[in-house]
Amino acid sequence: MKKIFKIERIATIFLIMVIALSSCTKDLDITPKDDQDLLGEDFFANETAYKELLAGVYANLSLTGIDGPTSSNIDGLDAGTSQFGRVLVYLQTLSADQMIWSYENDPGTREIQRNIWNSDDPIILGMFGRSHVTIAFANNYLRETTNAKLAERNVSSATKTEIVAYRAEARLLRAMSYYYMMDLFGQANFSTEEDAVNTIPQAYNRRQLFDYIEAELLAIEADLKDPMQNEHGRADKGVSWMILAKMYLNAEVYIGEAKYTESLDYAKKIIGGGYMLAIDYAHNFMADNDVNSANNEIIFPLISDGTYTQNYGPTTVMINGEVGSLEANGAALGVGAGGWGGALRVRKQFAQLFNDGIYINDSRNTLISENRNIEITDISDKDQGYVIEKYSNATSIGTFGADQTFVDTDFPLFRLADVYLMYVEAHLRGGVGASATDAENYINSLRTRANNPQNTLTISDLTLDFILDERSRELHWEAHRRQDLIRFNKFTGGSYNWAWKGNGTNGIALPAHMNLYPIPSASLASNPNLTQNAGY
Repeated sequence: MKKIFKIERIATIFLIMVIALSSCTKDLDITPKDDQDLLGEDFFANETAYKELLAGVYANLSLTGIDGPTSSNIDGLDAGTSQFGRVLVYLQTLSADQMIWSYENDPGTREIQRNIWNSDDPIILGMFGRSHVTIAFANNYLRETTNAKLAERNVSSATKTEIVAYRAEARLLRAMSYYYMMDLFGQANFSTEEDAVNTIPQAYNRRQLFDYIEAELLAIEADLKDPMQNEHGRADKGVSWMILAKMYLNAEVYIGEAKYTESLDYAKKIIGGGYMLAIDYAHNFMADNDVNSANNEIIFPLISDGTYTQNYGPTTVMINGEVGSLEANGAALGVGAGGWGGALRVRKQFAQLFNDGIYINDSRNTLISENRNIEITDISDKDQGYVIEKYSNATSIGTFGADQTFVDTDFPLFRLADVYLMYVEAHLRGGVGASATDAENYINSLRTRANNPQNTLTISDLTLDFILDERSRELHWEAHRRQDLIRFNKFTGGSYNWAWKGNGTNGIALPAHMNLYPIPSASLASNPNLTQNAGY
């Protein structure tokens, strides 16, 4: 069982957050399924309520509702198209060159993986809506923990001290939500705890969001716990530094300014924060990745627990989906033998990254190719294409997760290996302050762990093209690929095509406006301050 907050109570706290949210729906473009009033003062009679309420903000990253994994607490959002981690994987990975989803009758998936989406796509609405729910939950938490309210309730000095860190975490989760809005949509409904509830929020563009997120993360740093000093699943300085490092690495995309030196600065902070690579690459993706050696590498996980937080999140979907139609290999992965019958496969271009003989025994290569053709000419034919076994509901000690459908495997949203690769890339792009020796060591440490014989690379071997490929080998199916391809100018246009890109069997060029997703039609209708992105 995952040890975060008393996780068995998360559903209850999540309900509390939904009740609170019902009085501030104008923060969002959607309506909670509850019309009760704000939290009563009796809720705060016990001072543990402040930590429990914070758990509700975190819960929105894993749960979709309070009545089981198929429930949704938000009108207009289906559980299957609004679980935060799942739709993030869809928008960042399924849209690119690594993953194929076999069941195209599932709402929105066909349009995402063929790059033919529009503003009515339910997955796009799910991401836009769910992220704004986190923002609204965080805003409500901050309204309930002002100095004035704490004084009115005669909160003890000890609890007030703890609340300083709690508030910083709520602000961090809000900033992270705005970060994903900036990356995916270039716009967001913008509100903070200072804005009146039940008012239509203003809309922030990419530049405004970038400036706000940067300032907010810098402002809260001193109040966050040091890296690796918080409870499992809670954010600390390392998470804040990671968001900043990623923002700076992608700053040319976001605001047209190169900030590679700043990205290096924050990568170095993370590397110096005490994190270590897991001793085994596979540990990062197993059911006990909260306690095995991956606990030293994963900077921020999205919690999955097969008993207490059952949901159709990214690891449940990917582990069940990895089970091949021909292989029926689910038992070894800790799920049903047949899994979801070949729901997921990989595209040809990803599989080819492991074609060279040096990758045959690379531990990152979990491709199953026997009796399979690398080509996928018919997406509905689940016997076409290779499958992989990256994620697992098995543990590092030979046992399995508590449930054979809903897995115990946390999703590694941020981890140290990514930081190593970011460090090298920022250096190659002209960032000041890096060491060529360190860059070599970071790449070679990843390859050594992977049992790759080519693990004595020098700086002359490290090109940007190499880094893009190595990021895919190391970080595939971790919700990074679309962002990476955009940064390398390979997502849109025709310089790099992959199977089914643009709905062509072998891939066709995409127009540049598809570097951003459209603002959902429902969101435009509810907030006239938003404007549709160009090209949609």
